[in-house]
Formats: sequence, structure tokens, C-alpha cells
Amino acid sequence: MIQVTPVILCGGSGTRLWPLSRGGFPKQFLCLTGDNSLFQQTAERLQGLDSATTQATAPLIVCNEEHRFLAQEQLRESGIHGAKFLLEPLARNTAPALTLAALAAQDGDADPVLVVTPADQAVSGVEIFTQAMQTAITEAATGSIVILGIQPDRPETGYGYIKAGASANAQSTVTTVERFVEKPDLETAQAYVNEGGYFWNAGIFVLKASVWLKAMETFQPEMLIKIKHAWASRQPDSQFLRPGKAEFEQVPSESIDYAVMERCPGSAFATKMVSLDAGWSDLGAWDAVWNIQEKDAAGNAHKGDVISKDCRDTFVHASSRLVSLVGVQNLVVIETADAILVADKSRGQDVKHIVEALNKQRRQEQNLHRKVYRPWGWYDSIDGGGRFKVKRILVNPKASLSLQMHHHRAEHWVVVSGTAEITNGDKVTILSENQSTYIPLGQTHRLSNPGTIPLEIIEVQSGSYLGEDDIVRFEDQYGRTA
Repeated sequence: MIQVTPVILCGGSGTRLWPLSRGGFPKQFLCLTGDNSLFQQTAERLQGLDSATTQATAPLIVCNEEHRFLAQEQLRESGIHGAKFLLEPLARNTAPALTLAALAAQDGDADPVLVVTPADQAVSGVEIFTQAMQTAITEAATGSIVILGIQPDRPETGYGYIKAGASANAQSTVTTVERFVEKPDLETAQAYVNEGGYFWNAGIFVLKASVWLKAMETFQPEMLIKIKHAWASRQPDSQFLRPGKAEFEQVPSESIDYAVMERCPGSAFATKMVSLDAGWSDLGAWDAVWNIQEKDAAGNAHKGDVISKDCRDTFVHASSRLVSLVGVQNLVVIETADAILVADKSRGQDVKHIVEALNKQRRQEQNLHRKVYRPWGWYDSIDGGGRFKVKRILVNPKASLSLQMHHHRAEHWVVVSGTAEITNGDKVTILSENQSTYIPLGQTHRLSNPGTIPLEIIEVQSGSYLGEDDIVRFEDQYGRTA
């Protein structure tokens, strides 16, 4: 029986899918196709790895510290339990992420086959995907490094390519890998499509944990030593494992491809490819999202409240308002509560430049939506001015905010629905619908939902400074007091 551990790489910021994708809520957690997020779809696909010859464990999730509760909640919604979360204290790309996963997978002297996939890809043919995975797992169990390759249907400049070698036989979907090719220009990409034998690099790898660590030792020995130092300093916290932050800061940022894979062909590491024809897309830009949507006769794909007239090949995603178009073509229009993107559909790769400009200007639209999710629920900043801010707050049943205080603002709370348990200094009171309370500046306080239905309140903040960093936490069930 082949032991298999799914590894989901859940980092990445999805800057080319702004404004829907933000630093605090990146694209892997968005529902861009279907009713579940890309992360949920990825985790659910990997539930099919058990077979007569393979036995899969709960997944290892490598993600940013900031996204831990979001990932945990989405797995809970999908009914997937037992996952372990490896929390990167800062982004260091995919090679360190996979190395952490390989070290974690070897706990207890195990050496499973790792099925390593990004969290932000779409696959329409799940059964075909599962069959390809089983083929790759069988090959990887012999010691090979296996990568999934996608047959290109167009000259794509946003993907890396794999040059496939010989097949084991005419019926086999497994080939050797001659070389990896960087993202090409359009002319080169067209030549690859015309010539054949070139595949898109899906970024999905299947290999034993020991084989990856041996490859790191061979090609990146100094990086491996630094990652092992961070792993030795790890701190467990329920489902979460945190590598040592100071040690992890010393690890260079490098991708799996650059650090190891491009060096493997022709080396002692057998490198194989399994072709995958399962409706795959990495949804790297808005034109890719448009490609996988259902369209009308004129090629338009619209989601949300949209009215259009005489338009062609447009993609509109309306989150909160009516969007109307007349006589345009080849446009992307993405509407959110606090930002709107209008772009030529062929310029999707350039959206990242907008995000860079937002970063330079230190604007919050790069990192947060107006509606912000927290482990206890969410808040939506619905209005604000120079010395006030109005929030709509929802607290999940049995959940609680931290015991906290603010130096610069007071707060007024009105219960809209549900039951609120409010700690206000040394007093604890219960409020129900239409009741209200006042939290003075500097007062220690906490908002909890003791009930079985969501609690919704309206909060009005007033004061000289209303930033989210004006919170001093004294107690917190989510470990955020540090």
C-alpha cells in the first residue's frame, strides 16, 4: 500500500486578480468558478486519492500566518478534518514551503509520496485528474520526481513549459522530461505549439518526501540547512505548526522550479511527466477566468447584477452594485464595494502594476476588502469620516472577540439581531435586538455571542484615530494577544 500525503501550497497573493483578490483575501479563497473557493475545490479533489493501492492521509496546508483561520474555516465548511497547517511567518516562495511539508511528512519515520499542488487552480475533469494522480503516484513510489504537464491549446506567455521526451510505451501517459523552459515570448510560445512535444508546467508535483529532501541537499544544501534550523525551532499550537521566525527569515526566496526542477533533467534524479487533460487552468489573470465561464452567443460572461447592450467578449463581475455596459468589447469590469477595475481583457497580466501603485501609495485597497473576515465572523466598514466610522459586525454562534481596549476611540453598539454578551469594564450584560450600549475610550471590553444564531450589531466608532492597529488585546481564544 502506497502512503500518500496531499500538500496544498496556499500562499500567493493573486495580484493579477485585483480588486477581487486582496492581500488579506487572496484568489485561492475566492469562488471564481462554482460554489466553492479554489482552495476548497483543491482540497476536495485530493480527497479522491485513496484507492486499492494508495492510502491518503489528511492534507498538509502550507499557508501564511495571516490566512490560517480563513483556510481552517473553509476546510471545515467542506467537511475536511484533521489537516495540519504549516504557517510561514513570511513569504519565501514554493521551494521552502515544500521543504517544510516534506520535513513534517517524515515525522515518525514516515516517507509518504507527496502530492503537491497549488491552492488556486481550477480543474473541471475531476475523474481524469484523479486517474492522472494515481499514475503519477505509482511512478513516484519508485523514486521518480513526477510533474503534471498540460497539453497547450494556445500560445500562452504566462506559463512555463516542459519539453517532453520519450514515453515508456505507446499506451503510456508517462514520459521523461528533457528540459524545463522559462515563460516564453509570444513568437516562441507559438513555435512550441506548432512543433508539439511541449506542455504547460502545471506546478503540480508528485514525489516521495525523502526524494525531495535529497534533491534539496544536492542542489540547494545551504537553503536546506536554514530550513531545517527553522523547523527545529517550530512551535506547535493545536492544528498549527510555526517554524522559527528568526530562522525562517534567513531562508532565501526560491521557487520549486528554479531551486530544483530545472536542474533535475540529466541528473541522478529521474524526472518524469504525466500529461493531464482535465480542463485545467491556473486562473492567473482575468482573461483566464473569462475562458472557463459560461458565455452567451456574443462571448460575454457576466456575474452579478449586470445589464449590457451590443457588447462582445466581455467579462463582468459585479459584487455589490448594478454594472451596465453599452457597445464595448474585449473588456474586463470587476466591481467591488470599494474599488472598480476596467481593463482590456488582453492586458490582464498588467493588473499587477495597479497593485504595485497601491502599495507605493500605502492604500488599504491592496490588502483588505471593505468586508473583512475574522476567525469569529466578519465586519463591513459601511461608512466613515474624519472622526467617525460605522461598521456592520457579525459574530458567529458561540464565538467571541478578544478582551481588548482602544487608546483613541469610543464605541457605540446597537444589536440588530441575535443575543450579545458584553463585557464593559467590570460589568457583564446581555443585550437583545434593538438594545444598545456605550464603550468609553480606554475601557476594557469584549463582545461575545452566547446564542445559537449569528449576532449582528451596528458599531459607531468616534475618536481621533480609528485604525485597526489601535487594539490592545488582553485575552484571545485565537492566540492573537502576542
